[in-house]
Amino acid sequence: MKTIGLMGGSFNPAHKGHRAISLFAMDSLGLDAYWWMVSPGNPLKPQSDMAPLPARMASAKAQAKRTPIKVTAIEQALGTVYTAETLKKLVARYPKTKFIWIMGADNLLQFQYWRRWRDIARLMPIAVIARPSYNPHVVAGPAMAWFRRFVRRSDQRHHWTKWSTPALVFLRFRPDPRSATALRHADPYWFHRYKELGTRDGVTRNIML
Repeated sequence: MKTIGLMGGSFNPAHKGHRAISLFAMDSLGLDAYWWMVSPGNPLKPQSDMAPLPARMASAKAQAKRTPIKVTAIEQALGTVYTAETLKKLVARYPKTKFIWIMGADNLLQFQYWRRWRDIARLMPIAVIARPSYNPHVVAGPAMAWFRRFVRRSDQRHHWTKWSTPALVFLRFRPDPRSATALRHADPYWFHRYKELGTRDGVTRNIML
């Protein structure tokens, strides 16, 4: 059975920090593949400085070169807005694949604001990339109060395909100072580099123009 890590995000733009974290998670969890699910729009983020989806896809493809990472806008193809809806459809569409949801500690900090977040936890295991600056707040957060009894030991992470859900595991990763926000501030019109380029979706094979 194939194992795939899923990481959603705006990738506005994608950067080397995304790549480093993803390759680390692939190795830590023994994954066959890793999907970057580039969101058409994040309900929890302002849309005013969001670059066009094709440009964000192209920046992600550039960062994913020569890796097992596949860049996809599958939410657009599925017609879903919220992560819980997307993951439910993916599980149904790929019954012979084991998925694990991967996110940063900053996302866990606001996880209780995600629509049907407990349903996400019941659909598949969750791996959280631990970032020291967020950890004290995450441990004391509302979502973690619910997750606490479902936390698995990190030294058991290679057995995640056998876990019953909900299940959450923390993966310790060295801090990475790079951020999409800082990159946008340094180059607000970064997406112009990709304006004339089309890119093929790594999963659906659609061309993004």
